[in-house]
Amino acid sequence: MNDKKEKKKPKYNEFQTVSWMISNAWKKDKGVLGFALLIPAVAVALNLAQLFIAPTVLGKVETVAPMEELLGAILFFSAALALLMGLKSFLEDRSSVGLIEVRTDIVHQINRKGCTTSYPNLMDTKFLKAYSLSHDASNSNWAATEHIWKTLSALVENLAGFGIYLALLSNLEPLLLAVVLVTSVASFLITTWTSNWSVRHKEEREKLSAQFGFVKRTAQSQAAAKDIRIFGLADWIREIYEKTNRFYEDCLLRKGRVHYLGDLADVVFAFARNGIAYFYLIRMTLDGGLSASEFLLYFSAFSGFSSWVMGILKQVNTLHTESIELSNVMEFLNWPEPFRFEGGTPIPDLSAGCELKLENVSYRYPEAEGDTIKNISFTIRPGEKVAIVGLNGAGKTTLVKLLCGFLDPTEGRVLLNGVDIREFDRRAYYALLSAVFQDFSLLNITLAETVSQQYENIDRAKVADCLDKAGLTSKVESLPNGLDTHIGREVFKDGILLSGGETQRLMLARALYKDGPLLMLDEPTAALDPIAENDVYMKYNEMTQGKTSVFISHRLASTRFCDRILFLADGVIEQEGTHESLLAQGGGYADLFEVQSRYYREGKDF
Repeated sequence: MNDKKEKKKPKYNEFQTVSWMISNAWKKDKGVLGFALLIPAVAVALNLAQLFIAPTVLGKVETVAPMEELLGAILFFSAALALLMGLKSFLEDRSSVGLIEVRTDIVHQINRKGCTTSYPNLMDTKFLKAYSLSHDASNSNWAATEHIWKTLSALVENLAGFGIYLALLSNLEPLLLAVVLVTSVASFLITTWTSNWSVRHKEEREKLSAQFGFVKRTAQSQAAAKDIRIFGLADWIREIYEKTNRFYEDCLLRKGRVHYLGDLADVVFAFARNGIAYFYLIRMTLDGGLSASEFLLYFSAFSGFSSWVMGILKQVNTLHTESIELSNVMEFLNWPEPFRFEGGTPIPDLSAGCELKLENVSYRYPEAEGDTIKNISFTIRPGEKVAIVGLNGAGKTTLVKLLCGFLDPTEGRVLLNGVDIREFDRRAYYALLSAVFQDFSLLNITLAETVSQQYENIDRAKVADCLDKAGLTSKVESLPNGLDTHIGREVFKDGILLSGGETQRLMLARALYKDGPLLMLDEPTAALDPIAENDVYMKYNEMTQGKTSVFISHRLASTRFCDRILFLADGVIEQEGTHESLLAQGGGYADLFEVQSRYYREGKDF
């Protein structure tokens, strides 16, 4: 296998990425575009003032100009320098606000895309990679989405300076200009090579840095503290640290050698360039072709000319690199959405309840060899409570994701009151759902905000009622701040840490507060003990009154209150019926129930 990583060609070129950034600036802060032109204009004027001040003053001395004229020239240039330097500093400070605003707006676009994209995209490694690269391109003032303006300004500045200096030096020996160009390009190529070497070995350094981070987090982790002490892992962690440190030091040493050689070569080219120019100009001066002031002017101009050449090459190279990063951002933001999020068929009348129907539904995960769900058909009638049970890996969670509209079938249809859910604005369909999943998000906010998922206009009475139905009233009453208690300690020092069972009850209360006509519960009591689980399910009928409900579980005893049970095995519905009828039928459901029930019988042999 070829280990070399194939370079991906950027989807968008420099013209497209720069045009996109101009479009963003035009919408958010038009002043950014003006500053991008004003700053290089002032910078070039400042450079010219610095170039001419010494030769001009020396020329006045050479011609024995009156003292007033000499002082006037000094005062003029001093005032010009002070004015231009102050103006440049002011423009740079003023422009930084706009640059940050434009970048922040792009960050909002990235976050909005990540939070609202179609669920299948979140399972696509290419999408997740593009998401990560987009954040990398916008996470600081030096990131491409902000720094590109400085790159463009510097490029304009160097192009303008190059043109002016070229005109100034055009009367001199063309071969001398060629020497400056060749040595400047050579210096740039050497510098680029050393930079590229660092980029090529960046992944190695990042891997070592990640190992350092792992060791640090593990050594400081409260979760790992018990294991470190019980299993004597301290020496092992120390060994990893020392080994990683040796590799990292070796990596830095190699990087230092490469950069040292590059800097040395750059010094050699600079010495050759300046030496040749110095020799040529001295000869012209001795031959009477140049005055001392002209010698100083041209020598300074030669040095500056080289800087403009290298500046152009450097900024073009930087622009190319930043354009690749911006291309990643654009590609992420323009990533195709498999779901409909605008327009579509209006949600049908749900006054008579919600009917969910699967017609010959199959689903295969990307790059999987076989279907997880295989040609399933069933109907959940309005107000019906249906349990989907089976062993781990039977396809229960995939099935509920299809019902929730997180995944679209690879074959068949999912219908809401007779309409394929693919025809709806998917967000309008999500608004119908209340759900509790195995994996859930818990923010560091208050209990009331967590249940309501709002920061304002919270119905606190409804929050308290939902918490009571979920069995958390006694817990809330024991807290000093009640519903205003913060959860977690990552943000608030006074936050509380909930147990796994308490967290699942809280998620159930959150689903109840939303009060959607469709209720989806995917293993909502997995962290509860049997007594606590039974307590929750005793209230289940009350909680789901009038709702079409789907409950996923691997504990069969917890589903006996449901109107119907679907026993899933290997992606197909193997059995269907009530708890009692399925036990009477025998088969997979009865066998699994018998195995699970043994744990609750005293004296039963296993």
